[in-house]
Amino acid sequence: MNRGECLSGVQWAKSAAFDAWPEAAFILDTDERICAANEAADQLLGRALGGRSGLAAAVQGGSPLRSLIGRCLAEGAAVRAREIEIALPGAPRVLADAAATPLGDGSTLVTLHVRPQIGPDRAAEQRGLQSVMGLGQMLAHEVKNPLAGIRGAAQLLRSAASAEDIPLAQLIVDETDRIRRLVDRMEALTEDLPLERSAVNIHQVLDRVRALAANGVADGLLLKEHYDPSLPPAWGEEDQLIQIFLNLTKNAAEAAHARGDGRGEVTISTSFRHGVRVRGPHGGSSRGAPLEVKVVDNGPGVPERLREHLFEPFVTTKAGGAGLGLALVAKLVAGHGGLIDFESEPGRTVFRVLLPAAPATVPAQPEPAGA
Repeated sequence: MNRGECLSGVQWAKSAAFDAWPEAAFILDTDERICAANEAADQLLGRALGGRSGLAAAVQGGSPLRSLIGRCLAEGAAVRAREIEIALPGAPRVLADAAATPLGDGSTLVTLHVRPQIGPDRAAEQRGLQSVMGLGQMLAHEVKNPLAGIRGAAQLLRSAASAEDIPLAQLIVDETDRIRRLVDRMEALTEDLPLERSAVNIHQVLDRVRALAANGVADGLLLKEHYDPSLPPAWGEEDQLIQIFLNLTKNAAEAAHARGDGRGEVTISTSFRHGVRVRGPHGGSSRGAPLEVKVVDNGPGVPERLREHLFEPFVTTKAGGAGLGLALVAKLVAGHGGLIDFESEPGRTVFRVLLPAAPATVPAQPEPAGA
């Protein structure tokens, strides 16, 4: 291809990395004309790139790809979108994760990571997820009634319990209250309401999670913790943070049990990562997210075939699992302006969550009575 016809981004288009990049990439000039494309893009889009036509002529005005590029130009920052349909004349329709990045001279780099085509099974899963959301909203009211009965019974047990059993009865009361608060918000999940943030002591959250795990799924495991005592408060919503780390700890405990040799371990650790920033939504300015929480297990590891899609709905390593836990965790972390990732090999899996710290002017939540 003739790179000299590119009106901008010439240096990038002529680089060896551009042609060698394994995923489709093309460059738009200041008139939104496709002026350069790498080999992967030529193979994927074929005749659609042959005339280097203007993007307006190649892509329908209301398409997700045009919207993505429009946001990139308007915001002057990199913008990403997952699983959008790319439909160019003369090329097959594909589903791809797309990114548009300004190159600083008026040109724009567009890259496409092609997803497998949506088959009948995946389409049914998407419809199933919508049905689950609708069912959750419908059941929210029905769940509250038995919760009230559970809470009342736990209070009665607490009043007659021995000193050793009172903390367990109180744990039931506290967890019932937390579930009730989660149910109260279930009906508003689809509205994406802003979080009611406050300064949250992340170690109190993790201690709560550890207590729940120790009396449940992690029974019989070695639970370890390594906390950074100088860590500042997190900036978030306490119940959602509990949900995030309870899900991760539950998964870690189940993986550790899968060893089957009685030597399963789960470790929760915290640390402060100076200078760590996370890109804001829609390519917005980056935010500080220096609070790191790791949940580590010594189980068999995540199967290679699932790693790329682990945070997607209906992806699970468990027989009979629904595959919604990690998808929910990823959504809640993103809602906090944080980041979640993982690394895994046989014998060691690490889930890492990065969270923003509370503004220095916001007081942390007070220590609970009796702490």
